[in-house]
Amino acid sequence: MINVTKTFFPPLEEYNQQLQRIWKNEWLTNRGELLQELEEKLKDYLTVSNVIIMNNGTIPLQIALKVLGDKGEIITTPFSYVATSAAIVWENCTPVFVDIHPDYLTIDETKIEEAITIKTTAILATHVFGNPCNIETIEAIAKKHKLKVIYDAAHCFGVTYNGKSIFEYGDVSTCSFHATKLFHTGEGGALFCNEETLRHKMFYSHNFGHNGPLAFHGLGVNGKISELQAAMGLSVLPYMNAIIESRRKTVDYYDQNLDFSKLKRVKLRENTRWNYSYYAIIFESEEILIRVQKALNDEQIFPRRYFYPSLNTIPYINGESMPVSENISSRVMCLPLYFDLKKIDLIQICKKISNAL
Repeated sequence: MINVTKTFFPPLEEYNQQLQRIWKNEWLTNRGELLQELEEKLKDYLTVSNVIIMNNGTIPLQIALKVLGDKGEIITTPFSYVATSAAIVWENCTPVFVDIHPDYLTIDETKIEEAITIKTTAILATHVFGNPCNIETIEAIAKKHKLKVIYDAAHCFGVTYNGKSIFEYGDVSTCSFHATKLFHTGEGGALFCNEETLRHKMFYSHNFGHNGPLAFHGLGVNGKISELQAAMGLSVLPYMNAIIESRRKTVDYYDQNLDFSKLKRVKLRENTRWNYSYYAIIFESEEILIRVQKALNDEQIFPRRYFYPSLNTIPYINGESMPVSENISSRVMCLPLYFDLKKIDLIQICKKISNAL
């Protein structure tokens, strides 16, 4: 069986070495030695000024919206994983959708200003499949209208834009360290924030609001990660260059062996160093997509319709029509892409797609 992704497992003996440190320290959670070491190593690897590791990729979004959203209207994209919109609704804010660019699949920056009202408090934009939004335009609009910018960068581990980490942009950026992601801690995520006062508020917000054991800075939740998860991250991180290089070779194979007279790829934004996180293809119609998907499934190959459906169509949201997002969502599919995907499997995948087309 070939799934759309496969978790990278580091050598068990290396993970066990990290576990032995936990047993020696007798410290399982509450920002132990391994977590602090992982944060420092991630700062070096990603060349970022700060990182707050959290227990998943959604909690950072919720904390950012709690602090910056002020129960207002949040301009966002309908083409993202459901967590993006769900976090907005969960934090008693209102999602206001703006359609997407048909090539980059990120929020269409030319349509943002017309969606701004006196109730707008922030822009929450997703870097899709590791492909950056039009950051310069979004941040110029935010500055003009005094709005906060939150980037859902769940897919962006290792991505750089204009020579610096994608996580260095916006008031807050977030990432997922879920088991299916490029870098993972089994379950986990991170928040990045450059402004010191805001970063401090984000930090205590993920730790019940604590200011030491007996006092509190303010309101908070439990967004902490355990030492067991930090151990996984420390075991995975040394393999990142090998993981990315393996995935690059798979992407190159798809690029060279798929029929792009009948398929379309996502356009990568200029000045981006990509991380090969997802391989999304867009079909000419939903009918063709379904036919190809069935042909692959019949051979125990399981791509994923991702992102589908367009989030403005989710029942609890009741969003307005977003023609481009709805159209793309019906025709986009992510192909298998992971560390040890074999060439013989790639040959089979491309052959089945070609035959079905």
